[in-house]
Amino acid sequence: MLSVVQTINAYLSDYILVFLLVAVGLWYSIKTKFVQVRYLGAGLKKIFGDLSFKGGKHGGGMSSFQAVATAIAAQVGTGNIVGSAGAILTGGPGAIFWMWIIAFLGMATIYAEATLAQKTRITDADGNIQGGPVYYITTAFKGGLGKFLAGFFAIAIILALGFFGCMVQSNSIGSTIETAFGIPSWIVGVVLVIICAFIFMGGVDRLASVTEKLVPIMAAVFLLGALGVLIVRIKYVPATFAMIFKYAFAPQAIIGGGVGAALKVAVSQGAKRGLFSNEAGMGSTPHAHALAQVKTPHEQGTVAMAGVFIDTFVVLTLNALVIISTLYTADGPLAGGYTGSVVDSLNKANLAQTAFGVVYREKIGAAFVAVCLFFFAFSTILGWNLFAKINVNYLFGTKATKPFMLIALVFIFLGTVASNDLVWELSDMFNQLMVLPNAIALFALTGMVVKSLDSITSKNKK
Repeated sequence: MLSVVQTINAYLSDYILVFLLVAVGLWYSIKTKFVQVRYLGAGLKKIFGDLSFKGGKHGGGMSSFQAVATAIAAQVGTGNIVGSAGAILTGGPGAIFWMWIIAFLGMATIYAEATLAQKTRITDADGNIQGGPVYYITTAFKGGLGKFLAGFFAIAIILALGFFGCMVQSNSIGSTIETAFGIPSWIVGVVLVIICAFIFMGGVDRLASVTEKLVPIMAAVFLLGALGVLIVRIKYVPATFAMIFKYAFAPQAIIGGGVGAALKVAVSQGAKRGLFSNEAGMGSTPHAHALAQVKTPHEQGTVAMAGVFIDTFVVLTLNALVIISTLYTADGPLAGGYTGSVVDSLNKANLAQTAFGVVYREKIGAAFVAVCLFFFAFSTILGWNLFAKINVNYLFGTKATKPFMLIALVFIFLGTVASNDLVWELSDMFNQLMVLPNAIALFALTGMVVKSLDSITSKNKK
């Protein structure tokens, strides 16, 4: 099964996904006159201006900060620690450069996603706001085609995030905590299921209350820990950045193979892990942005862009700098490339733990990453469950909510005892399948996004 899924993923990521993501990002960058440059400051100002640990209830929706906290909770997960480590381990330090490119273009993509989610959202019979790609897909395509594409997306996201994606998160939590503290991963799974069940049963209000407190704290803790490593390794930081740019275009020097094959690996790893990390173009975070109570769709679009910026250019980049500056520079175990037994002992999860352990010592480094990863992955599980639940409601109605949550809890537990490689590959496959109907709808609704942005631009000029 693993080999079959890997073959499908290789085809999707190498021949379809990279080009599709770049095309959508470039398309919206040009059409919006690089909205990610013009309005990033406004988005960051909105996030930090509205930062609150007591956002309160919002009639079936969320405050703008609660929505972006939920979106960042979904984005800042294992993709930032385990995913970036996996990209570096497989594609070399240069893979981070391609993650940056994907994220820059993705900021324009996610602006469009958030804008469309706001403009096409509905309020159900119970007064709760429902929104996301299924609603703008059926806006773009009427009749049978729209229903088919929306249904395809809904099924893909339920499998990708509600089930297999949460397995990825809980798998990483279980393995890192077992490495750091010696606690059997199945025990971690039981505790995780109990906590998640309590929050799931509280609905949107309880989830928003948790994410608005959890996200700022967990981000601050990780940033302080990473900055501590970089201060100690400050003399290696220039070389670290140099390696990212050098191996972006000449990765064969460190990962071996021919120039073309190595470059293909570096780019595809950067694109695939970049998608998994910031989720721009995947169609997941629009569910959170649709719930935001804001004055205009544009406002939440700028906040969504800022979320991708924080996810990739701050959190993920700091993690990558820690790994490269400790493991790949002159005195690091991987300085000479992937040779010797050291590679056999490193995997996606403990590469980051090894890197932090260089400065904080092995046990403390492993414990720090395990704690950060627990909160990152835990918050992602919360966000992804909400996104999947919205699509379950779309397909089957609200009566299916409780059965879905029970099945999701089973998958969360199974993730702590399942094969790491197979879980990652299955999650990647369904993540990539989600992109297809979402991207088609984004192209079709370009006019709606541009018109919304132009109306804001003309108001600002007046």
